[in-house]
Amino acid sequence: MNGPMFTGIVTDIGEVVRVEKRGDTRFTIATAYAPESIAIGASISCSGCCLTAIEMGRLPDGRGTFVIEASAETLSKTTLSNWKTGTRINLERSLKIGDELGGHIVSGHVDGLGEIISITPEGDSKRFRFRAPNDIARFIAQKGSVTLDGTSLTVNDVDGNFFGVNIIPHTQAVTTWGHARVGDAVNIEIDMLARYVARLAEFGKS
Repeated sequence: MNGPMFTGIVTDIGEVVRVEKRGDTRFTIATAYAPESIAIGASISCSGCCLTAIEMGRLPDGRGTFVIEASAETLSKTTLSNWKTGTRINLERSLKIGDELGGHIVSGHVDGLGEIISITPEGDSKRFRFRAPNDIARFIAQKGSVTLDGTSLTVNDVDGNFFGVNIIPHTQAVTTWGHARVGDAVNIEIDMLARYVARLAEFGKS
């Protein structure tokens, strides 16, 4: 596969600390990652969007930072258009050879925007229900994988354009899902396997 790959296992919750609107929009993101460990040009999944680190630094409070730029096209197709100072985002660094594949193969290319329709306690977990756009809903299958805001999750049920997932307390604690609300937009990346199976099925009908 070409390009960086991720697993959908979030390794830090970043915070947007500066937004600069120029030709493109620059976001400065605070992180627990050591800035000296991030190479210029490194790919980082930011709530499911594969973005390129172009500058690193440190804040007075000691937190590391990296800067990414987003085009108008990226802003229009993802939740980045809603990011502002204080927005918390799920972070994952790209896979290296030998890394454990804890979730599933994720490209960091957002397929569409979904919406949280309901959040219901279910034991210690929470059942989230989402609405997906028409053009990608057919790729979401019960017991299949889906990436939501950069998090690899298992689909529990599907009903037309709606689907549900359970999010356990640990995942809520180490990602932004612990603070998610009904009505929030989410970045959706469908499972690559589902995409290829659908494509093969189209060829089978021709």
